[in-house]
Amino acid sequence: MHEQIGTIDHEGTALAYAHLAGEGPTVVFLPGFASDMQGSKALHLRTVCAARGQAMLRLDYSGHGTSGGEFSEGTISRWAGDARAVIDRVVPHGKLILVGSSMGGWIMLLLVPALASRIAGLLGVAAAPDFTEDLIRPSLTTEAIARLASNRDIALPNPYGPPTVLTPGLFEDGAKHLVLRSTIDFTGPTRLIHGQCDLEVPWQTSLRIAERIASTDTRVLLIKDGEHRLSRPSDLAAIEDVLLSLTRP
Repeated sequence: MHEQIGTIDHEGTALAYAHLAGEGPTVVFLPGFASDMQGSKALHLRTVCAARGQAMLRLDYSGHGTSGGEFSEGTISRWAGDARAVIDRVVPHGKLILVGSSMGGWIMLLLVPALASRIAGLLGVAAAPDFTEDLIRPSLTTEAIARLASNRDIALPNPYGPPTVLTPGLFEDGAKHLVLRSTIDFTGPTRLIHGQCDLEVPWQTSLRIAERIASTDTRVLLIKDGEHRLSRPSDLAAIEDVLLSLTRP
């Protein structure tokens, strides 16, 4: 199957994407914070979609992967806008299944109001909506809080690599785009997968999403020994099974 690799211009920034042609609904993979469309989950689902003739769109937000822009200038709403721009330009018509990994789960839920009529299903993988306020801010030291208050960046340990630099703008913007404080107005099929050994995003977050989303067709799959990345072969197989259940006629 043919996969088109390209970029679109969005507000002066080149946003990278990979679009696999095929039958709808189009699976749209939304990566996590500081991740990209070349991650193991994205590539595994691409292989799955290619094998069954299913359309798929992968993308990189600004400051991520091969997209232009500076990571430090990114915010939740900007990255949601990036995702919306790529979707609108590359797959302007037809049904979509949004797959949100970690922060991509927040992006996924922010896209619901604008794309609800096109969304055939949602799949959250260790989804992390509202993480700046609910997970990071409560864990900050007094020094870090003071740095943010004085408009200075902070650096937090990263279990997967160098320390992660977070900006005051990321927190300010995140606080304006929280999704778990009210009902999430989506009534379509919703699936949430979470590892109970996730040290970055508590599995209870997926239960909170299930409580807030309007859909009665909502299911949560907990993987008892699963960690945040959910990238082991068994994890990928579980994600694949859930995705296939959403794409079957």
